[in-house]
Parts: sequence; structure tokens; C-alpha cells
Amino acid sequence: MCWMLQGKTGIEINQVKASDYIAQFLVERGVKTVFELSGGMITHMLDSFQQRGSIRAVSMHHEQGAAFAADGMGRMTGLPGVALATSGPGATNLLTGIGSCYFDSSPAVFITGQVNRHEQKGDRAVRQLGFQETDIVSMAKPITKAAWQVRSVEELPQMLAQAFALACDGRPGPVLVDIPMDIQRAELDEKLCHPAPATEPVEAIDAAVWVELLAHLARAKRPMILAGGGIRSGRAVELFRQFAAKLQIPVVHSLMGVDVLPWSDPLRVGMIGSYGNRWANLALGKSDFLIVLGSRLDVRQTGSETKAFNSGKMIFHVDCDMAEINNRVTGCRAVVATVQTFLRNALVAFNDQTFPRCTDWLQEIQNLRNQWPDVMELANVPGINPNRFIHQLSKASPLAAAYVVDVGQHQMWAAQSIEPGEHQRFLTSGGMGSMGFSLPAAVGAATAVPGRPVVVIAGDGGFQCNIQELETIVRNKLPLKMVVINNHCHGMVRQFQESYFDKRYASTLWGYSAPDFTKVATAYGIPARTIRSEAEIPDALKWFWADPAQPCLLDVVVDTYTNAYPKIAFGHPITEMEPFATPLEMEGT
Repeated sequence: MCWMLQGKTGIEINQVKASDYIAQFLVERGVKTVFELSGGMITHMLDSFQQRGSIRAVSMHHEQGAAFAADGMGRMTGLPGVALATSGPGATNLLTGIGSCYFDSSPAVFITGQVNRHEQKGDRAVRQLGFQETDIVSMAKPITKAAWQVRSVEELPQMLAQAFALACDGRPGPVLVDIPMDIQRAELDEKLCHPAPATEPVEAIDAAVWVELLAHLARAKRPMILAGGGIRSGRAVELFRQFAAKLQIPVVHSLMGVDVLPWSDPLRVGMIGSYGNRWANLALGKSDFLIVLGSRLDVRQTGSETKAFNSGKMIFHVDCDMAEINNRVTGCRAVVATVQTFLRNALVAFNDQTFPRCTDWLQEIQNLRNQWPDVMELANVPGINPNRFIHQLSKASPLAAAYVVDVGQHQMWAAQSIEPGEHQRFLTSGGMGSMGFSLPAAVGAATAVPGRPVVVIAGDGGFQCNIQELETIVRNKLPLKMVVINNHCHGMVRQFQESYFDKRYASTLWGYSAPDFTKVATAYGIPARTIRSEAEIPDALKWFWADPAQPCLLDVVVDTYTNAYPKIAFGHPITEMEPFATPLEMEGT
């Protein structure tokens, strides 16, 4: 709401309440939805959103859920997802979701309410002055691109503008803005409401890069591209698909790069890494030239034996952060640039080039795939084979806008066997690896694509971490199709205990339990069904998709002792995987 004030000089001054300005600012930045859990220190902003009517506030049942929903929204749209929380426990409950955005490069802006400035302890030697006063800025700084507290109402416009620009600039990530309550209700001079837009620097790439790249491609017999999550977060998927089609060489992907190429693309090989497809890891081991795009080559991608990973191959590593290159895997040709800039320049540089298809190499990879199919890794498992189920789920789900996957064994089975369509997304928590990610992140993803169904794939352990958001799904009529891969344990850690703790299953199987998820879902008004055998799958998937607009839950019971295979045997090269190879030492990650 604007106010007309008469100054001493007789000049009329237009003023706007700061919380109204925040609502106006968000609308101008294309934000249609914010995620929150109400609290005293954000009531001015919530009231302004409600009064304005152009921003939808989706109220979650835990601030961690709000943060994950903002993460899901940011990943789907490429624009910053926005979550709000009150001071104290509200703000601290955001931290896991903030960390998820930071480690997985998701653009997000988190706005926290803070106690009035006169209630803050400042330099006083006390723990706390105002009720729920908490220094969230200091806590959030290590896991944000920036964290600021607004100290005067005049700072607010420029600080919000900087937050939104920074969240998307370079490597995307979260920014936190902490706003004291007295600033939220203060009046802001309208002349300050239009800060100058930030300008992005134009990156240039040395022409020598293209000469070297062409020379290595000409010599290579088994070239390969490793596609990571940075391709999606860098908003470069279409450029990447043009680049891969231009070079005509096979593409492996990391856990975060599952959806950069559709399942049908003949260049798509499969997932590499700790739980990668066996044929993909074997092919990567055979490659002699590797272009790494949007991947930081962490231990989950390379295994612990980095010398074995780059043995016999030249690696071109493209990253916007110099510190990520030649960090673990050394000897790489460093190209410091955003993936988008690299690909845009590459397509121009190679415009007149024709690259022959690597027919023999692609056939060699196909032979490996035929020899080591994913559904045969667990060929003798009793009951439902999870890899086979994921293939069936994919084929039944062409209407899904995204698969949002939690953390655990089911995450690996999904990444190994999902069949993403050309425009389907695969969202999961990679760097933070947080159980409880999928349900609230799917709320954000579904909100980003109104009317389109989203598939949730969770384990029974992770699903319980944010199970309260079932009510959010019902209240907002979101078409979430939920699958619980239910092994009645914390399966990934149970598998770890099987390998390293002589099958002592403390707190994963012993002392763990889960409810009847069909009864829980029904209590929220969500149709639900349980299956225990492969014979039940076809009919269950027909039921699952009978009404694409309706949320539902499918409880898929798998054997408790089913392991996620293949798995790199720790201490061995990426090509040597369990259960045929035995770890040399206990893995540390």
C-alpha cells in the first residue's frame, strides 16, 4: 500500500510499507509461489502476500519441507525458489534444505524474519535478548552464496535485488536475507524501490581450447562425455544435447545428470559411479579421452582410486570454479567457464566440423550392456526386483513431469533403471544426501508445473522424515504419484553393516519400524495400495495412473535383505564392483 506524505518542503513523497514492497518485488521477479510455515516474525510479509493476492503462499508443515519445496521449484524452473521462516526454530529448520540447494547448485532465496532491531543482543554478553532471537546469518553463511541481515529499510531493495541476481549467477545456489520485524513494517521511499539491475560478466574462452579438443578427438579411439548435474543447474541442457549430437560420442552421466539425455537417445550409455550401471563403469574404464561437463568428480563418481580413474585417458574438465578442477583427479586440462558458456562457444567453434559416429566404440559399449543388464544384478532376489519395477514404472509414466527421488537404496535403483522421457526431470538430493527430500521437493516441483503429475520415489525410512506433507498435497490438490519402496529397514546403511559390521543391524533393522503406509495415506484422504509380488505390478500401475490428476500412494514391498548392486568395491578401481569384488577397506563416505 502506498502512502502520500507531505514533506517540509511541500514536496509529496510516495511511501510503501516494506512488506508490501517485498511482495511487489517478488512478483516483478516472476515469483508466483512462496513456501512457508507461519510464525510471528513473518506475519507482516504473509499479510502483504494475502492482501496483494498475486503471490500464493503454500503453507508447509515443517520449515525443512518449505526449504526442500523451494529447492524443487528452483530446479524445475531455473528461477530462485523462495521459502520463508520465522526467527529461531523456524530459521534453523531451514538449514538442511539450504544446504541441499548449496551442494546441488539450486537457485533459491530464503527470507527469514528476525526480532526487532532494538530486541537484538548486539555486543551484549548474553545468549539471547529477544524471544527466539537467533543469529541465522552466521549459521547459514557456510552453506549459502551469501547471507545478510537487513539493517535499515533503505537497504532492502538493493539487498533483495542482489540476492536474486547472485542466486542465479555463475554456479547457482541459495542466498539468505534476514529481515527484522520492525523493518518489515517500516515505510520505504518509493524512489528507492527500483535498484539498478546487476550486469553479468561476459566470459571468453581461449581459442587454443578448441584446437586441443579437436586434436584429442581426432586421436581418440574411445572418447566419452561425462555429463553431471551442472548441465541442468547451468540451464544448458538443450545446448548440451546439440553438442553431444554434434560430436557423436557416447555419454555417461552422474547421479545428478540422469535426465540430461532422454532414455531413447542412442548416445546415452548410463550412470557411472559408486552404484553406477556396471556396463557404464566398465566403458568409462576403457575410454581414452573424457570430456567432463558439470561434474566435480567426487568420490561417489570416481571411486576412491583416482589414479585408476584417469589412467590411460586424457581428461578435459570444464567447471566454473577453478577449485573443483584438479582437486581429487589430477592431470586434467582445466577449462574454467560455465557449462553454458563452454557449450555455446563450442557449437560456434565446431560449426563447420563434421564428426564421424563412433560406431565400433558404441557397439562395444552395447555388448557390455548386453552382458551386464541392470535387471540381472539382483536376478535371484525373492519377490519384487526393484530394477525391473523401475523400468515398468517408467513405461507406465509418460505423463509424469518429473521423478523426485529420495535418498537410499531406492535412489540407486531408480537412477540405474529409470527411463526418462525427453522432457522429464529427475530430481534427487546429491551432495547433502538428505532423507526426507522427495515429498516436499515434489510439492515444489508440482507447483512449478501446474496440473502435471509428478512421481515420488522414496524408501520407507526417508518417506517418514517428512510424511506430514501429505496434508500439504491434499490441501493444495497436487497430482503427486507416490511410490514407497518398502524394505522395512534403512537399507543402504543396513547393507553397509552387512559388509563391515558382521551383520549387526543396529538402528537400521533392529530398533527400526514403519507404519502401514496405505493406512496413513488413507487417513489423509489419499487412495493407497500395497503390492508384494511381480505379478501384481501391471494391475497396480494401471490403478496408479487411472486418474492422473489425483494423488495416490503405492507401497511396493521388497525383501529386507535386497542389496543395491553393482557397487564399487572400496579401494578398487571404478571397474571392479561388488558382489564380484570385495572391498579392500571400510569406505569413509
